[in-house]
Amino acid sequence: MAGYLYNLATDKAKGFIPSILKAFLFILSIVYGLFIRAMSFFQQLFACRLNCKIISVGNITLGGTGKTTIVEYVVRELRARGRKVAIVSRGYKRVSDERETEVGVKGPENRNRCQGVNEMGDEPYMLQKKLKDIPVVVDADRVRGIKKAIRDFGVDTVVLDDAFQQWRIKKDLEIVAVDCTNPFGNKHMLPRGILREPLSSLRRADVFMLTKANLCSGITAVRGALKNINPSAAIFESWHQPADFSMLNAPGQEFPADSLKGKNIGAFCGIGDPVSFENTLKNLGGHIGISLRFPDHHNYTGLDLGNIIKSCRDSDIDTIVTTEKDAVRVLGILPDKTSCKFLVLRIELKLKDEQGFRDRLLKLYPL
Repeated sequence: MAGYLYNLATDKAKGFIPSILKAFLFILSIVYGLFIRAMSFFQQLFACRLNCKIISVGNITLGGTGKTTIVEYVVRELRARGRKVAIVSRGYKRVSDERETEVGVKGPENRNRCQGVNEMGDEPYMLQKKLKDIPVVVDADRVRGIKKAIRDFGVDTVVLDDAFQQWRIKKDLEIVAVDCTNPFGNKHMLPRGILREPLSSLRRADVFMLTKANLCSGITAVRGALKNINPSAAIFESWHQPADFSMLNAPGQEFPADSLKGKNIGAFCGIGDPVSFENTLKNLGGHIGISLRFPDHHNYTGLDLGNIIKSCRDSDIDTIVTTEKDAVRVLGILPDKTSCKFLVLRIELKLKDEQGFRDRLLKLYPL
């Protein structure tokens, strides 16, 4: 059902019945839009200022725009310049009670136990594993999560993951990720389109980070559309560059990005934009013999893994590739013995104007 609704919202479903359903969804989107406008207006009236710098990374659409990779990049930049940083995330689709605050951190003081992927959610857990000494606080109540980060870890900066719609928090820098291959969908709001807020909401942004810029032929038009909405916001172009592969079922083994060249491989993922992942593997020279797509943030089971392995074996494929986000959900249920190699594609964010973006970040901090 979720997949069909998404196809309606993205106009992939065509025909008489989809047309009727789209008309109904359009009416719902008007109601939803009115609700969002009212909610954001009143929450912004009473937005609270917290005792640290707040950097938000978010988006205005459904689907994978690369927010988490931007969060990682921002945190690395600030840490390298001596800032005490924490990440605060909602922890989407974690299985623990969302009223509770979960913390993952591997710091010198080790004051909190490191939670697992089920308690934290896949993206926060992935960030915790990659940014080992950075506190990652997971809380559905972001204000409470920020206060905990300040109190427990003495941070001077909090980076909020997926927080453009966190209207009740005053932010020092609002970064909005825009997938320039599909920036606004059909320009309708949910559920008729993929917009979470009206396009006019982009006036709140301080920075637009155009992702997948290397795949976009109409980037000038995207820049122009954003400038028309928000002339004062800085615009940066970025892309996700394959770094290398790690072997999930043989920790410590790594392979260069070109190691798939000429290989027949299987691929699986549960992310917002599976097409980009598959295209990246093809661009690296891999031939995808089997491709299995799961819903975003899919909670894998042993049966899922068994079916993936069987499908690949039946096609004489011994190399299976997935994303870093999927890898953290798969690791605990990976079979002890399998003839298949499970490779994890590691991605780096690259910027066209890296120094310009760095300067914009550092403007937050007085000399």
